[in-house]
Amino acid sequence: MESLKINRINKIVTGNIQITGSKSETNRLLILQQFYKNLKIENVSNSDDSILMQKALANTSSEINIGHAGTAMRFLTSYFSVKENSQVILTGSHRMKNRPIKILVDALKSLGAEIEYIEKNGFPPLKITGKKLTKDFVEIDGNVSSQYISSLLLIAPTLQNGLKIKFKGEITSVPYIKMTLTLLNELGVEHSWKEDTIIINPKPIIKETTIVVESDWSSASYYYSLVSLSPNSEVKLSSYKKNSLQGDSVLADIYSNLGVETTFQKNSITLKNTGNIFPSKLIGLNLKGAPDIAQTIVVTCFGLGIECYLTGLHTLKIKETDRLVALKNEIEKLGGEVEITNETLQLKSTNKIIEDINIETYDDHRMAMAFAPIATRVNVIIEESNVVSKSYPTFWEDFNKVTL
Repeated sequence: MESLKINRINKIVTGNIQITGSKSETNRLLILQQFYKNLKIENVSNSDDSILMQKALANTSSEINIGHAGTAMRFLTSYFSVKENSQVILTGSHRMKNRPIKILVDALKSLGAEIEYIEKNGFPPLKITGKKLTKDFVEIDGNVSSQYISSLLLIAPTLQNGLKIKFKGEITSVPYIKMTLTLLNELGVEHSWKEDTIIINPKPIIKETTIVVESDWSSASYYYSLVSLSPNSEVKLSSYKKNSLQGDSVLADIYSNLGVETTFQKNSITLKNTGNIFPSKLIGLNLKGAPDIAQTIVVTCFGLGIECYLTGLHTLKIKETDRLVALKNEIEKLGGEVEITNETLQLKSTNKIIEDINIETYDDHRMAMAFAPIATRVNVIIEESNVVSKSYPTFWEDFNKVTL
């Protein structure tokens, strides 16, 4: 993959961008479509992850490699567990083989699933023999990746007796669990969530249904950052709605304190730089419900010269890379100062940013896109810039539309 030099942006950022459908919504619906053939999906994400998911679901071979696609690994583990009379080896990249999956596998095994580890205990690749699961109760830690929980929820209505999921401890990433439940509800699946227990009723058949996927809020975050860092800027993004299923839609509230006003139209949002930064010295946020926007927020605050203290970031250590370490490394190369723990990040304020630094992306799409807006301050080089295809293949083309 090639490095991309972005020269300092000196113009007012302005323009209209159409962003592809949410990867998170798309991948959930693609799994559900396997169970309910009369489900139609519109505005499907064109991300690598969603394309890999589609290919994996259409694959008839005995081994499926999903590369870096963590969502696909987790959702497909449950899917193939209930696909009767099938046997598949589910594998991925070197990084994927070091991303833990034991919690999900243990939960599925407690339901009667037949899954074996081929290499390292607790990690992919997995040998999965699909079978009918009749047990209807599983217990799982609440503070694990929401993708484990959503993976179980997606197969729940297809089980003979439905599924009861009981959480141990505090539940994190609640918005992503709610997204899954709302999509199930749109298909007519009945559920209840009381305190520490979710109950999903069985639903073997649904009526013909079309769902239009909302555009991806995570992808919108990079334009929020760009507008925040560019005085007098204004960018319109489609297609978005006010009552979003996506946890990352908290961007509108968060960036109202970082100088960006969000105006909702019928199917779009307009982001406008107001110049009103509040508080002007320290931004404190708990991002346990939206950890994927942490990198964007940190870079924005760094560019604005203000401190930020972020908590609820424990899931970032098991993403495409250890995102907390990666952020610390790259911000400090630019002249910043960052302190991290296993679940927090503190950025100290600085008015000096070093020019012409090479930003390493660590095979992580969000590192590339989150650091692009720092070009409002200095020239910057993004290494392995094509990594953006994982979630937003046309990012550089769209970025250029509003900055050149």
